[in-house]
Parts: sequence; C-alpha cells; structure tokens
Amino acid sequence: MIIENIILAVQELATLKTLALMAVGTVAGLIAGAIPGFTIAMAVVLTLPFTFGMPPAQGLATMIGVFVGGLSGGLMSGILIGIPGTPSSVATTFDGFPMARGGNPGLALGLGVWSSFFGGIISAVLLVTLAPQLARIGLEFQPWDYFALIMFALTIAASLAGENLIKGLIAAAFGLLVATIGEDSINGIARFNFGSDALKQGFDFLPVLIGLFAFSQLLSDIEDRVRARKALTETGSVSARIEHRKAAIQVLKNWINLIRSSFIGVFTGILPAAGSTISNILAYDQAKKASKTPEKFGTGHAEGIVAPESANNATAGGALITMMALGIPGDIVTAVMLGALLIHDVIPSPSFISDTPVLAYAIFIAFFVANFLMLILQSGALRLFVLVTKVRMYILASIILAYCGIGIFALNNVTFDMWTLFWFGIVGYVMRNLGFPLAPMILGVVLGRIAELWLSRATAISTEITPFFTHPWSLFFIILSVFSLFFSAYQTQRGRKTWTLFFTPALLAMLSIPMFMMIGTVRPVLGGVLLAASAYLIFKLHRRGWKVDPSDADGHRLTEG
Repeated sequence: MIIENIILAVQELATLKTLALMAVGTVAGLIAGAIPGFTIAMAVVLTLPFTFGMPPAQGLATMIGVFVGGLSGGLMSGILIGIPGTPSSVATTFDGFPMARGGNPGLALGLGVWSSFFGGIISAVLLVTLAPQLARIGLEFQPWDYFALIMFALTIAASLAGENLIKGLIAAAFGLLVATIGEDSINGIARFNFGSDALKQGFDFLPVLIGLFAFSQLLSDIEDRVRARKALTETGSVSARIEHRKAAIQVLKNWINLIRSSFIGVFTGILPAAGSTISNILAYDQAKKASKTPEKFGTGHAEGIVAPESANNATAGGALITMMALGIPGDIVTAVMLGALLIHDVIPSPSFISDTPVLAYAIFIAFFVANFLMLILQSGALRLFVLVTKVRMYILASIILAYCGIGIFALNNVTFDMWTLFWFGIVGYVMRNLGFPLAPMILGVVLGRIAELWLSRATAISTEITPFFTHPWSLFFIILSVFSLFFSAYQTQRGRKTWTLFFTPALLAMLSIPMFMMIGTVRPVLGGVLLAASAYLIFKLHRRGWKVDPSDADGHRLTEG
C-alpha cells in the first residue's frame, strides 16, 4: 500500500511543469533569503496567490521549494558580507564571515551548502518515518515547558560571549531590555514608551537585527578611506571556484556535529512558534560546547558553519511534521501552507497521512526533491555570489544599505523601522568599538519577547511556581539551563579542578529524573540508560582514585587510569 501511494505521489510531481515550478520557487527562495530584510515568510506569502489555480500537490511543492531555498539562501549574504539574509542564518555569520574574510569564501559557502543539504535530507528521512510519533511531542509542550526551553536558549549568551563574559552578559541584558519596550503582547500595556506612539509599537526584530549586524558592519568597513577602497577579501584575488569536494568531505568528517545539529533542528521545528531562528543558534552553541577546540569558534571554524546550517534546514522538516500530523503550523511559513491546504478543502489532522496518503507522500517527496534542487541551483549561483567579495567596499556598502532600507520599509510600510535600523546601527558600531559582542544582544532581542509571552501565559493559568518543576519537559530544560550556566567554567577548569569530575555524571543523573516522569516506555527506558551511564562514569572515577586527569583539559574523554 505504501509503495502504491509513493508511485501515485511521484506521478503527481513527476511532470515538467511541477518540476519547473519547484525550480523557480527554489530560486525565488534563494534570492529572498539572500536579501537582508526580505524574509522567507514574505516570499511564501507572495507565492501563495499563484498556487490557487494549481492542484494541491503542485502548489505545496512550489511553496516547499521557496521554503527550502529561503532557509539556505540566507547563508550567502551572511558568509560573504557578514549580514544574515534571514534570522535563521544569524549563527552562520559567526564563523562563515571570518572564513570568507580569511580568503576562503568558496570553502565557507561550500560548507554552508552541503550542511544545508545534509540537514534537509536527515529531516526529510525523519519526516517520512517518524512524523506522527514526533508530532506528539509538540502536543506535550505547555507554557511552562516553552518558557523553560527559552531560558535554556538564553544561557547560550554566556557561550557566545567568548572571552568577554561580562561584556557579553551586559549585551544580552541590553537585548532583553530592548525586547520589553512597547506594548505587552498579553495585556496590551505600554512599557518604556515615554509617551511616544512610535515606541509604543516596540522595535521590530528585523530592523534591529539588520541595524546591529549590517549597518554597524558597513560603518566599520568604510570608516577608513584606504580600507573602503579595498575589496571585501582585502586582496581582491580570491578564486570564485567553490571547493565542493573539500567542503563535502569536511561536513562528513563532522558527522556527529551534523547529526546532532539536524536533530536539534527537527526537534525545534516540531515545537509550534519556535522555528529556525532559535534552532540555528541553539545548534551552534551545542557544537561549541561539544567541540575539542571551542576557542576556534568565531574565527572561521568549519564546525561553526556546519552546525547552524544543518539545523536551520532540518527545522523545515520538523515544522512540516507538526503541520501534517497535527494540523498545527510550526512557524509562519507552515501557517501559510496550512492556509493553502484549507483553500483546497484539505484539513491536516492526526489522520491526515492515512486519509490523504497520496498528498502526504507528495509533500514528503517534494521536500526531498527541493533539497536536491537547492543543492544544484545554489551551487550554480554561488560562483557569481563569490564575485561579490571582489567589489570595493564603498560601492558594496552603498548597494547593501539601499537594499536593507528597501527591505525594512517593505516589511511593515512603517518609517519608524528605518529609524530603528539607523539607531541600532549606531549602537552596534559603538558596541563593536568598545569590545561588546553583538551576538548575545541579538539573542536577547530574539528570545526576550518570546520568553515574556510564554511566562505571561503560564502565570495566567497558575501563579504557582511548582508547574515548572512538575512538568517533565520544563524540568528537563531547567536542569540543562543550570548546567549550561556552569559549562564555561567547567570547560576552562576541566582536568585541573576536582569538581569537574562530577559534572558529566551529575548531568546524566539529573536528566534521568524528567525522563522517568514522561509518559510511555521509550523515554523512561532512556532515563534508565542515562542513570546507568552516570553510575558507570562514577565507577570509573572511583577506580581511578578520584584523581584529576590533565588530559581532560585537552578535550579528551574520561579514560581508565
């Protein structure tokens, strides 16, 4: 029966017109993702009217092409000019841009493309095999669980701060303060607007993001006349050839990082309203914490490109899982797709896959095909994008700023957003010169408003604090948050201080508690495995005489003495 449905789905999609529309949609997504200020959601919304006259499978396949292309398109501007084309590629700039500036734009772009491809394929496999089972996890999440997840994500600020921990935490706190300006999303009460109607609406995330990253970077690049006349790569003689073979090999060598980041992306995607903005930063942080060379992150390290790019493309598969299995949009893009299904009188539900198997498998196959189209089309276009690094900075800065301004104004047709871009560009420029990292501030702006929303919903249901500890997922993320706060100290003192010996066993033992609290049999069994692993590590420590092993300081795992 499954094979029959797959054959029928292939027949739906295997037409020249459908494949051409998917290719056009993928290219449109790549262009939209590469232009700062032009979001993937805007591209999909603009695509929606063209799909009204199409069959459901064809229309959804076209929008999936836009979706996948947009997620991958953001890496081009993020790597080449240091400005994330979409919020889902913020973390890609942390290592992609330094690698491009270091004379390897072709390798950086290749790493981004292949990571996006493999992340998309991994999530597509999970989409086909585990859609109903994974979607049920999204149903388990309540406001307390979402807030705990966001708090865990906020602990990443310490990791992104690098050596400037105090400045990084100050930047994150400032970002949280910016997020509180404007009307409360629950009660509609204005905060910190000082009587200004413009401030009452708050600061939109994209103008803040582009101001901090784009405008401040452009000001830094052209502040010196000699530097402004140079190309982005300083020498202007970088080869435009993309090293696909070398990039693909490096991505596959980082297979643990690739799989872990893809799973983070899928997990984040199945949570309604989480999305790739969170997953790419979360994956970057976990890659840095698990790396043997965390000090290389931020300097043009391959692991720092593989993690966020594989995660943000994998998020698409997770969001489609939630939409198809539950009828709940995982993000804005899948909300538009849900609307397209409803227009065609198709209602996603837990029985969607069994009720309309041909359409369901058509979506599965379209997602697979879109990732291959993205790889082929982006690979062809990237050779031209690499040439951007040879343009002189003062010319490039003018063009980029014009596109940023147009994109920001087109977002809401509000002139205040233009001023937001300008003022936060100045703030970002001053912070750069004073040594404050911008990434923690962006994290605070992105997550602050989401955290406030879920906290308000949680307290509206109950003012008690106990639900944060009685809900297993909430407790799970609270435990991760506590250990994440101490992880930087653990990383620097590992192999030197005795307390670091207990860090991993304690983490595993504590995480087993919420696992035992969860319903079903698989997760309690997983909790037992975590507890057994903790006991085994403690036994090894006991055999070693509770002695600190200096080799642990070099990133090696615990070994028997």
